[in-house]
Amino acid sequence: MPVNAQRVIEDLKELRALTADANGAQRVAWTATWQKARDWFAEKLAELPVEHHLDAAGNRWVTLHGESPKALILGSHLDSVPNGGWLDGALGVMAALGVLRHIAEEYNGKPPVTIRLVDWADEEGARFGRSLFGSSAFAGTINVEDERKRIDRDGITLEAALRDCDIDVEKIGDAQREQENAAAYLELHIEQGPVLERLELPLGVVLGTKGVERHAITFHGQEAHSGSTPMQDRRDALAAAAKLALEIRTIAGRHEDAVCTMGSVKTFPGIVTAVVGRCETTLDQRDLDAEVLATMYREAQEASRRFAEEERCTVEWSRIWNIEPVPFHPELIALCEEAVLETSGTAHRLPSGPLHDAAEVARAGIPTVMLFTQSLQGISHNKIEDTKEEHLRLAVEALDRLATKTIAWIARERA
Repeated sequence: MPVNAQRVIEDLKELRALTADANGAQRVAWTATWQKARDWFAEKLAELPVEHHLDAAGNRWVTLHGESPKALILGSHLDSVPNGGWLDGALGVMAALGVLRHIAEEYNGKPPVTIRLVDWADEEGARFGRSLFGSSAFAGTINVEDERKRIDRDGITLEAALRDCDIDVEKIGDAQREQENAAAYLELHIEQGPVLERLELPLGVVLGTKGVERHAITFHGQEAHSGSTPMQDRRDALAAAAKLALEIRTIAGRHEDAVCTMGSVKTFPGIVTAVVGRCETTLDQRDLDAEVLATMYREAQEASRRFAEEERCTVEWSRIWNIEPVPFHPELIALCEEAVLETSGTAHRLPSGPLHDAAEVARAGIPTVMLFTQSLQGISHNKIEDTKEEHLRLAVEALDRLATKTIAWIARERA
């Protein structure tokens, strides 16, 4: 019998009815609605021959023991951004549950390798600004001292919020223990972008997650009266920043999959009657190729200095955050492509611009690959986020095929 993809879709609709309102999904991590979603999910496990527990970072692990302790992990996240979509993250968790059900039935509760499902805690970072919390703890890339300082908009610390969920911030690193026997990780996710829809394809094979360079850039000029200061005498910090905002489009345009974004601009004194004396901006640059990313970073720095000089200003750079590109496992990419071809007849390879928990798993040295399904209008993190049901069914079927192929690969390569 094939995987019951329609049941996965019905589960997703049930979750939406339970945890969304007129504005969209409200499953923000470390909140009561998120806990409601997790409790609902736990109830879905009652019929299965599995064990489940929460690890030290709040990740939920579901284990179907197999003939071998070597484990295939399937996962994603149930948490959402405020007013989010019904599929972001949740599709991967519920599809993984559907595949787990199918494997349990097919092998009478004892597959050739162990199957584990993980619902990662706080992928979105919506409340405390720390994305990939649970998977970072699993990978060992988290710093307890950094995390305990985080505060939400109401002044509540992350440490306190974790305590309310029975999690000790001091012990979150113990989540690394779950790496034992991990042989491969698979994650299904909506694309959250327009590429697959533009190509009229339901599914895509993900090559990896793009590296990120994220910086604060401040241009310093001279505040002056907007009425009495001649144009040629101005030291307009906003003018320099505006030139850079346009130039980064040219910089990104030299590389097929690269993106550059200046997403924030603050001017000082910020009044209509004054030339801008200080302009604070942010720059986000992403690409799957580390050399391309480094080149774009260098070119943006050079351009900022050139524009600052043209406007008789100065410029300062400060790194906010960065992460290297994370390519996925070549053999699993090939298996994913096979699964997509068998399911939909056409396979397209593409990088992921957004970060995902899969990136942290790959950084831990575990063979990893992701599968994308089309997002209508390329929209996500929005209540109108949607995917055609026929594409959702194909996605679940492709994940099931990929899981079967990966089980064989683990049995063969990791015996």
